[in-house]
Amino acid sequence: MPRYAMIIDASRCIDCKACLLACRQRNNVPQGYSRNWVHPFPDAAAPLGLHFQPGACMHCDDAPCVRACPTRATYKAADGSVRIDLARCAACGGCIEACPYNARYRHPQTGLPDKCDYCAGTPDMSPACVQVCPMRCRAFGDLDSPGSPAAVALAAGNPVQRVRPADNDTRPTLAYVNGTAPLDWPQSRPRPLPLEAMSWVAGAVTVLGGVSLAGCAAVLLKNRLAPPTENDTVSRGDRHDHD
Repeated sequence: MPRYAMIIDASRCIDCKACLLACRQRNNVPQGYSRNWVHPFPDAAAPLGLHFQPGACMHCDDAPCVRACPTRATYKAADGSVRIDLARCAACGGCIEACPYNARYRHPQTGLPDKCDYCAGTPDMSPACVQVCPMRCRAFGDLDSPGSPAAVALAAGNPVQRVRPADNDTRPTLAYVNGTAPLDWPQSRPRPLPLEAMSWVAGAVTVLGGVSLAGCAAVLLKNRLAPPTENDTVSRGDRHDHD
């Protein structure tokens, strides 16, 4: 199983916004919303006096959005990406609130959360933002494959930085090489009490459902191993006659 990740060399970015436009077009992102971004920061050493930092979902190994989801619609996939199972989503917005990177938005038509999924579903699993970048700021690939662009970028010996909230090591898999501007990410926020309660209720429902299924299975197994005898049938018939 591959272990996908994105590596960004922010020193190359010229803020052309090709990555934003390509992402919106491929993923049908509504006008006024975005799955990725380019943040400008003052930098006296830069030619234009600005440092541009591309970014998107960090696909964290310890993702707050996964922990915040009461229905387990948001999950960490085996390939390293953080995904959303929209069929399970209750549209509570807990994952949006929990993300310290502001990498999610609520879709204005469906009310469901949306985010970068590395353009999942494309034949070659190649994100649009990576394909169109004229400066090759972004590299993507399987970290366990030494020849993949992401693995090569990490192995080049350049300084590597992963952006973490001050109060929570989310273990982001998206990494920056060749330096990155210091970012003032929002700190992690606790889940609102209603969402916390929803998680407990969802867990209780799961347990009760399992108990019910186990009871049904036990009855079926009993009938298979010890089917009703003729005397049992007669006895039940006698009881009906007396009634």
